[in-house]
Amino acid sequence: MRVALTLEQCWHTVPGGTAVAAIELARALEERDDVDVIGVAARHSQPPPPAWQPPIEVRHVWAQRNVLYELWHARLPFAPRVERATGAVDVVHATGVAYPRADAPVVVTIHDLAFLDDPTLVTKHGYRFLSRGTTLARERARLVLCSSEATKAHCVAEGFDAASLRVVPLGVRMTPTTRDEVTRARTKHGLANPYVFFSGTVEPRKNLPRLLRAFAKVKRPGVDLVLAGPTGWNESLRADLAPIEARVHTLGFVDRADLFALFAGAEVFCYPSIKEGFGLPVLEAMVQGTPVVTSAATSTAEVAGDAGLLVDPLDEQAIADALERVLDDPALADQLSRAGEARAAMFTWERTAELTMAAYTEAAA
Repeated sequence: MRVALTLEQCWHTVPGGTAVAAIELARALEERDDVDVIGVAARHSQPPPPAWQPPIEVRHVWAQRNVLYELWHARLPFAPRVERATGAVDVVHATGVAYPRADAPVVVTIHDLAFLDDPTLVTKHGYRFLSRGTTLARERARLVLCSSEATKAHCVAEGFDAASLRVVPLGVRMTPTTRDEVTRARTKHGLANPYVFFSGTVEPRKNLPRLLRAFAKVKRPGVDLVLAGPTGWNESLRADLAPIEARVHTLGFVDRADLFALFAGAEVFCYPSIKEGFGLPVLEAMVQGTPVVTSAATSTAEVAGDAGLLVDPLDEQAIADALERVLDDPALADQLSRAGEARAAMFTWERTAELTMAAYTEAAA
């Protein structure tokens, strides 16, 4: 079977978790002997940054991204078809929200539909783009792959045919970080004190203002808060940062090697997101043996299971209390660390590729 994967998110200004998922899926599929995968993207003058380099060959259509997305979503007859770049394929897999024009059956991955619950989570242009892509997926996709049961339920609530939905959880690389790597990363980023860690794009649904206010309530002295992740949209942390600025390290974008070391060096990873499609950072923390505090109200609860402390993401005191429990109780921290490692081992990219391949076979038939 020959499959084309859209990989345009590798060139996005903020590639984020969708790019990680697409890259890792492409790598896992490439290792199989029952599928030939080829990437497809818009026209670019430069390759993506090394951290976001696709592991498979990518063919490019003639249009730049903004033009390509508009043409695809307008369904215009002269919109570039995927096959014009890739040659004949059995299935086209849209790994992001941009719904491609193609002759072959289209399989779409939907990580989340958070923007439908709260349009302020995205820009006005983003809302229009996401809405159109979601409508096309609902009306035209042969199958829709959901990263979690929570996302599947949301899709059903938004009118998707339940018979077309398949739950395909994401995976994580089981690559624990060495002590030397942790020491280098902490030195590089000036982290002398024990710290609570957060990793993610700065955007409203990540709930960072409440995390900052919750951290201000933590009574444990000598503990800092470290925020790693690129600036996204519609979020300013200035007011909530001001009272605790001396205890907070805002690192911005961090390369993947440093990121894993920062996960490993943390006392606890806190991810109180309001809405997630999956929650890769939760798994990335667990792989490193770092205790996790995350939201009970979204898919991160599915990922963490009983290996993390689940809190109401809207309750700042509950977040603070959970952080203090881990920081003040070494036995609990050790229990969560071991449980998290075992939990993370259940989520592999090979399993993701296996479930995805089953969907390709079904769609092609």
